[in-house]
Amino acid sequence: MSLLSRKAACNSHGQDSSYFLGWQEYEKNPYDPNSNPKGIIQMGLAENQLSFDLIESWLESHPDAAGLKRDGVSVFRELALFQDYHGMPAFKLALAEFMGEIRGNRVKFDPKNLVLTAGATSANEILMFCLAEPGDAFLLPTPYYPGFDRDLKWRTGVEIVPIHCTSSNGFRITKAALEDAYKRAQRRKLRVKGVLVTNPSNPLATTMSRSELNTLVDFVSAKGIHLISDEIYAGTNFDSPEFISVAEYANARVHIVFSLSKDLGLPGFRVGAVYSTDGSVVAAATKMSSFGLISSQTQYLLAALLSDKEFTRNYIVENQRRLKERHAKLVEGLRGIGIECLESNAGLFAWVDARHLLKCNSFDAEMELWKKMVYEVGLNISPGSSCHCDEPGWFRLCFANMSEETLDVALQRLKSFVVLGGNGDEPRRGVKRLVKKWFPPSLLLLSSERNSER
Repeated sequence: MSLLSRKAACNSHGQDSSYFLGWQEYEKNPYDPNSNPKGIIQMGLAENQLSFDLIESWLESHPDAAGLKRDGVSVFRELALFQDYHGMPAFKLALAEFMGEIRGNRVKFDPKNLVLTAGATSANEILMFCLAEPGDAFLLPTPYYPGFDRDLKWRTGVEIVPIHCTSSNGFRITKAALEDAYKRAQRRKLRVKGVLVTNPSNPLATTMSRSELNTLVDFVSAKGIHLISDEIYAGTNFDSPEFISVAEYANARVHIVFSLSKDLGLPGFRVGAVYSTDGSVVAAATKMSSFGLISSQTQYLLAALLSDKEFTRNYIVENQRRLKERHAKLVEGLRGIGIECLESNAGLFAWVDARHLLKCNSFDAEMELWKKMVYEVGLNISPGSSCHCDEPGWFRLCFANMSEETLDVALQRLKSFVVLGGNGDEPRRGVKRLVKKWFPPSLLLLSSERNSER
């Protein structure tokens, strides 16, 4: 007899996905420019490390907040005691105002409608528990974040039905795709309770257009179902068009998930939130949040930081500038070796089109290429199949979790693999034409010489 419950032992967690397996391989052999220069570079983790210095500078100039003091007097004992799971009023107010600020103050958020959670993972699961029964379904557009198989399904028993989106229109959501997913769910005898989207998208790194949002809101209204918009990347919109939050739509069936993990680069602080104007959802989610609270010292520190409007204003602008610059470096570097990306304007990654590098148009070929990337090239990237993409050959590459020098190493490794097959011989199949287009003979000769010396 198994020592584990069926829930604990079931396979719906998704831990065996290539998305997570790549992390495991990286952890066995992590790249370090000095101690392990041949190790695996982590390009599968969407962390934002580009603006840590801005936060560190604020902490140095605000020792009271960092030292858990108020006007020079310790508040340690106050914070060490039990805190109401509704959260600290000062922090909820500061978080609500920050949410409005990164959306250009086009919409205001009422702190009373906020439910604090230990990250967006907890927020999404809480909404599943609140809005659906085991065996009910949510519709998700493909490709989608691999962790949703864990966050939405594992403990709740909720089913995911894909909304099939394709590269033919840049993976945009259409009314036809929504209706098709809804009908497929009905054929499976599943009751559809809602649609969940990420906006800006993970893994596409794009923001949803006004037309898409109108289509979504009209669809859920017509069906009498919910819409969850995971807006964890709201503050990473670094280029036009601007990010449009679903909060601009007044609808009690619309709910928002937010977090400070990406905008401020604080995933370790475990700060997330559910926002809803439906009082019954807020009440139920608040009760459930007691299983995943944000620590009182974290709330105290971030209340002070987010209340500093000069800091938040400057941080948002500078962080977006740095993201834009780093994104351009990755995209231009990839283009220089004949690899294109989906045009994007947000996020901490690029959605990379490597279809021409596949031996054939199949997911088996995609996995073969992914394994070569991890074990031969030394790059952990996320294959599109782990994101439930319907087309083989797409990959997500993260760029904000490493130094500029490490990104240079990653691009050089890719250049060697793509252009010269990693061995200095003939260019890889599918890129001969691109080699001639992007590389002058002198550079090809230099690359060949370098590979022959390895």
